[in-house]
Parts: sequence; C-alpha cells; structure tokens
Amino acid sequence: MADCIFCKIAQGAIPSVKVYEDDLVYAFLDISPINKGHVLVIPKEHHESSSTVPEAVAGRLFHVGSRIGIALKRKFDWDGFNLHLADGTAAGQVVMHVHLHVVPRGVDDQFHWNWRQLKYDDGEMAAIADGIKEKFVF
Repeated sequence: MADCIFCKIAQGAIPSVKVYEDDLVYAFLDISPINKGHVLVIPKEHHESSSTVPEAVAGRLFHVGSRIGIALKRKFDWDGFNLHLADGTAAGQVVMHVHLHVVPRGVDDQFHWNWRQLKYDDGEMAAIADGIKEKFVF
C-alpha cells in the first residue's frame, strides 16, 4: 500500500535500523521501545490483519520473531521476551500493517501488560469453546 509507513520501511523508502531480512519478512528496531532492543517483525507484503497473511508468511513471522527473542536474551542477558501481535484497533493495533513485537524482558523491567483476569460461570467455558469450534475456519 503506497501510504503505509511499514511498507515504506520494508522497501527502504523510510530509514530503519534493520535486524533481519529475507524474502518474506523484515525486522527492525522499534523507534519507541518498551525496552531497548524491542524489534518489530513485519511481512514485506501489505496485510492489515493477521487473518489475510498467508500461512507460510505468518509462520516465518513468528519463527523469525522467536529467533530474535533468543538472540536478545543471549546478547544482552535479558531474562525473557514477549511476542505480541495486535489485530485491529480494538486490540491496540496502531499501524494498520501486521507487525509482531519482540519485546525483551527483564525480571525487574517494571513493564506490565495489565492483563485482567475474569472468571467463567459454571458451564460457560464449554459453551464458549463450542461456539468457537462452530465458527472456526481454515
């Protein structure tokens, strides 16, 4: 897409600090990192939603992301890493080009995702699982 900032980055029209590139994906340092070393992995082809990313590209996205996470741990002695992909504005997606965040994590980094934890009523889990199975499509 012509006006997509991530497409422009992948094409080299906007400068970035590249970490990895192959024929399917491009990985670069996030300019506003949660922790230093925070990387974004994007498909080179424009996709707004993870639902339209071809399986081979999606697999490559997560494979490269996990390898970068391991490299961050080895090189900079991080304790772990998060892989995070938001799909849609309601999920927190800001740039409408699929991107996987690789966020290096330390035990004392003081960053919290602020996940809430709800409770299910009796029988509700089974009903929800059945509803998901009913709508699941490959």
